[in-house]
Amino acid sequence: MTRILPQIASPIAALVLAAGLASPAAAQTVLGKGQNKVAVDIGLGGAYSRTYKGSDEFKTRPWLILRDLALGGAGPSRDEGFRLSLNTNMVGPRNEDDDDRLEGLDDISRAYEFGIKATYNMGQTTGYATLRKGFGGHHGLTGEIGGKYRFEAGDRMTLWAGLKAGWGNARYNDTYFGVTDIEAARSDYTEYAPGNGFNSATASIEARYQVNPATAILGEMNFGRIIGDSADSPVVRDRNQPSVKLGIVRTLNFAF
Repeated sequence: MTRILPQIASPIAALVLAAGLASPAAAQTVLGKGQNKVAVDIGLGGAYSRTYKGSDEFKTRPWLILRDLALGGAGPSRDEGFRLSLNTNMVGPRNEDDDDRLEGLDDISRAYEFGIKATYNMGQTTGYATLRKGFGGHHGLTGEIGGKYRFEAGDRMTLWAGLKAGWGNARYNDTYFGVTDIEAARSDYTEYAPGNGFNSATASIEARYQVNPATAILGEMNFGRIIGDSADSPVVRDRNQPSVKLGIVRTLNFAF
């Protein structure tokens, strides 16, 4: 895995250098006018992860970042107590050409997920639960429940250690781990239909380095494992699903 990191890091380092030179003391700007404010992190990076959910091979791919969508502006919230926020996610496509072992299975287009996130902050600890509806590649329901512990490693560096469990309804799990009778007839797999339930368990380490008030570098190491009915799917070649991500984000603030 370490031999792939330079491929991800080189373009990101160039972007960071450009951002730092262009605006070394850049402050967050607010787009629009009004008392209501919304902040979101938008960026791009690289990910080194399994070729598809359940694969035993790796692939380097773009990491499109859209996160920390929060009312009130100013980026990720650390307010104490309970809060609700919008939650989004993107799931990359799965194509037959990605891996020989996908031969005979239907292609899955990129999925866009929109939903809600409930968060409870208490000091350095955060607990959360999400629920999202899919569009595009899948039309199921999915979400996570988990917790994180935050470490301040300096004025600009923040680290998080976390645990989470991923859940999907039958429609979601069947999209990524199921095999229809038609797919079974044209492939080497047997028909399989997982039910709803938890499908993954993940331990993670995340880092955020604040280059300036509006720009940050993000890094993630995830140690995931497929669980539940999904783990028994014939398309799962390895239940262990580690990944590494590195990217750069810009915090955008909107007023209306």
